[in-house]
Amino acid sequence: MLRLRPYKSCDAEIIAGWLKDEDVFYKWSGGRFGEFPISARDIDNKYGLQNGDCLEQDNFYPMTAFDDSGVVGHFIMRYIRGDYRILRLGWVIVDAAKRGRSYGSGMLKLGLKYAFEILGAEKVTIGVFENNLPAYRCYRAVGFQEALMEKEESADIKGEHWKIIELEIMKGMYQQMVQNAQNSK
Repeated sequence: MLRLRPYKSCDAEIIAGWLKDEDVFYKWSGGRFGEFPISARDIDNKYGLQNGDCLEQDNFYPMTAFDDSGVVGHFIMRYIRGDYRILRLGWVIVDAAKRGRSYGSGMLKLGLKYAFEILGAEKVTIGVFENNLPAYRCYRAVGFQEALMEKEESADIKGEHWKIIELEIMKGMYQQMVQNAQNSK
């Protein structure tokens, strides 16, 4: 059974181990962790952990997905621009050995449940690089829809221009999906 818990410093070594490939690293980090490769300490430092035991900010929630086999995935949730109605998901990654087996969608569904039912978000957003089709398909399968953007967003990664696709899911859409799932049982 897939479950979520808050990220712990001991997860960093596992997550860093999933980032063995430069392409995977940049599709995951968007260049926000600096240059490839990174260490477990780099992850803890980015998350603001001091001595591996506490998060300094109360608007940033790194989460770890696990099952009976151990840690299988990771993502973060954060409020954007101080608006407690909108949560942004990011830095989504699943153990390469578990990909293609619904761990990503299961983990994100748990994240949406937490975002809407515990944190009280009205909308959850996520961005994905256009060249990351497996992640895009996963996000769409979970219920995210492409958001209308006033201007194209992109990032310069490894000397290339990577387009970002913005996706979102509103609380009402999430509630309808939950209702449909319950009705189909």
